[in-house]
Amino acid sequence: MTPTEPLARASAAQQAAVRPPLPVKLVIAGGFGVGKTTAVGSISEIEPLTTEAAITEVAAGVDDLSHTPTKTTTTVAMDFGCITIDPTLKLYLFGTPGQERFGFMWDDIVEGAIGGLVIVDTRRLDDCYAAVDYFEHKQIPFAVAVNAFDGRTAHTLDEVRWALDVSEGVPLLVFDARERGSVRDALLVVLEQALARSGG
Repeated sequence: MTPTEPLARASAAQQAAVRPPLPVKLVIAGGFGVGKTTAVGSISEIEPLTTEAAITEVAAGVDDLSHTPTKTTTTVAMDFGCITIDPTLKLYLFGTPGQERFGFMWDDIVEGAIGGLVIVDTRRLDDCYAAVDYFEHKQIPFAVAVNAFDGRTAHTLDEVRWALDVSEGVPLLVFDARERGSVRDALLVVLEQALARSGG
């Protein structure tokens, strides 16, 4: 061993230690008022970027507020946040708008994402069909997360799987969009799904 070899090894180790975490893009999707903005806000280590606008009388006539009567704003472009999973991995989270009239933005928002989390409100499953269809059509790995509003769901996971007609290979779970740990666990399921798809 030459006198410079230990120094070279130490320098290589230091460079590895300060290497920035790998950036990974995930998309959080679902229908209007299912908890996408809440989920991003619960987990993000930075102040989340939101594009919330007040629900006008015209919008209220278009969007179903019967299950979200206290909702006064809605996402009109996207939500953004990030979370460092460990020193090697950082997730960048992009939340889509829930209304179909904003669907033209989806291709831009989803570009480069390795996976998606589709949030479902079991009281109105039909609101998430578009998101499920989108990820299936684009062949992007995804998981379905049933948001437990008031700590309960209207249907079992087996019933949700049947209603959405998603394959057994798509993970289904119950989570709480308000709880940081619950959102983290759901995102880790998406990561595992993406890794399994890539053969990693």
